Amino acid sequence: MSRFNLLLFAILVLSGLGLVQVSYEARRLFVAVERAQNEERRLETEYGRLQVEMRAEATPLRVERLAREKLEMRVTTPGVTHYVTLPGAAGIAAMAELPQAPGEEAATASAPGAVPQEGAR
Repeated sequence: MSRFNLLLFAILVLSGLGLVQVSYEARRLFVAVERAQNEERRLETEYGRLQVEMRAEATPLRVERLAREKLEMRVTTPGVTHYVTLPGAAGIAAMAELPQAPGEEAATASAPGAVPQEGAR
């Protein structure tokens, strides 16, 4: 009977050690889950902040101001609008009548593929 008692005692000690090991592992995993949840909350908060910041950066007034200041763009007016037409019979004639800016050479109205005449340049 004493061998049987020793065997039961050994089983009891081993199961106790197993229980301690499982409890330790469960606590370690619980702490890891808590840390991951805290990180998730932090990232969700940062994502929300970045979404708000992105919406603020993309307002039409800010985009227009940046286009004016950094890209040196300006609002188009009829005075600075240039209309482009396809060259055809009427297009070539209209191009010959366009006023030239000072210092520019006169545009020669020639048909596509035509050889320029001497002195026309």
